[in-house]
Amino acid sequence: MTHLVVLGLDSREDAEKVIQLTEELAKQALLQREDAAIAYKDEKGKVRIQQTMSLTGAAAASGALWGTLIGLIFLNPIAGLAVGAASGAMAGKLTDVGINDQMIKEVGQQLQEGKAAVFLLARSATVDRVVDALKPYGPTVIQTNLSKEREDELVQALQP
Repeated sequence: MTHLVVLGLDSREDAEKVIQLTEELAKQALLQREDAAIAYKDEKGKVRIQQTMSLTGAAAASGALWGTLIGLIFLNPIAGLAVGAASGAMAGKLTDVGINDQMIKEVGQQLQEGKAAVFLLARSATVDRVVDALKPYGPTVIQTNLSKEREDELVQALQP
């Protein structure tokens, strides 16, 4: 089962460090992360979102390949490449996998200026090791899809 945990942090910089940390934990097989994102408010109060998974580039490349192949069939590979890349990029941009973008925006609206939230979608984790790695950043649990009991345990474990 996939679990979503949203952690509040003191700054965007801390949030970026936590994302890097989760990448390192994944390399060590301590965390099987499916998706991650950061939400923060800029100096104008606008919510900004940084996603770790972008489908636009991959879909554009795939679309370009298929467009070229179809273009070869109809003796116009350049037009096929252009149309395929454009349609692939559009499909990638419109595809929403992983963490729900609307939820990220809603949580981001609730943030105080200068604060940030990290959204982690993970399939599995070595919980004690991951918690120990996160503790120095002083995260607070904003939201999870864990059971109430497991969420309470996580909140307790992350306290200094």
